[in-house]
This record gives sequence, structure tokens and C-alpha cells, in this order.
Amino acid sequence: MECSLQEWRMEDAGELARIISPGVLENLRDGIPFPYTQRDGEEFIASMLSADPRRVFAFAITAQGRLAGSSTAFRQENIHCRTAELGYYLGEEWWGRGLASSAVAQACRRIFETSDILRIFAEPFARNAASCRVLEKAGFTLEGTLRKNAVKNGQILDMKLYALVREAE
Repeated sequence: MECSLQEWRMEDAGELARIISPGVLENLRDGIPFPYTQRDGEEFIASMLSADPRRVFAFAITAQGRLAGSSTAFRQENIHCRTAELGYYLGEEWWGRGLASSAVAQACRRIFETSDILRIFAEPFARNAASCRVLEKAGFTLEGTLRKNAVKNGQILDMKLYALVREAE
């Protein structure tokens, strides 16, 4: 199944609220409200549209003409200013169709083509084998395991560190 990356639109807020489920939240960082409302979606989209495009690379993932998820990379600071941290998710109905790997690869290609970013990294929970596979299929290299690196829902979790680097400079 094909997917594409689009700029966020305010009219995506309702569908965004629909796809943010407990299953999606289980593998994301804390701070995203649940239940996620249309107003939450509007606030998120407004923040992405107003963000500095040199610092925040935000994409709505679409498939079959519908919002399927989100991919966002954030430029780091100081000596890491040419590095970006990537996050992404799909609504549960879109899982297992190859969309995430395609979206991640497309997002990274765009970031490398339109910015001076040299390195994009992601830190999925080690228990999230599907997300680790997404990164591997998108060309990321596993650099290591970050032991006891997070606390999610009261559980101490390991995370994996994956990175993709720009090959030509």
C-alpha cells in the first residue's frame, strides 16, 4: 500500500483525534492526552504549522486519501545541531501494511534533501519489535541498546538507538 507525506491541515484534527488510541499511545512518549480530542488535534496541528521549518520537520502521513499518522523530526541543539530526532506513529488500522517504513524513508529523504541535517536518530522502546523493524526497513542502523532508559506506565524500559546518516556531504 502506498502512502505519502503532506503538510498538516487544520481539517486533519478530527481524524487525528480518532487515530490516537491506547494502542498507539503505548509506544509513544508521555504527554499526549487521552482521550485525545479534536481540540488537542487542532492545537498540535497549529504548533506544527507555526514551528520553525529549519528546526521541526513535520509531516502528516496519508494513505487512500485519509490521514494515517504522523512523522516529525526535531533538530537538536549545540554540538548536535545537525542531528534530528525522529518520531512517528500510525493509527492501528494502518499497522502491518508497510506504510510506516515507507513514510519514515520518505521523511528522511526529504529532510536530507532540504536541510543541512547529517544524522537522524530514533529511540523506540526495545519491546516494540514492529517499530524497530520499521527503522531497519527504512535503512536505519541499530547502534545499541539504551538500558533502563525510560519509565512508561510505571515500567522501566530499555530503548534501542537507531540512526540514519547522510552518505554524501
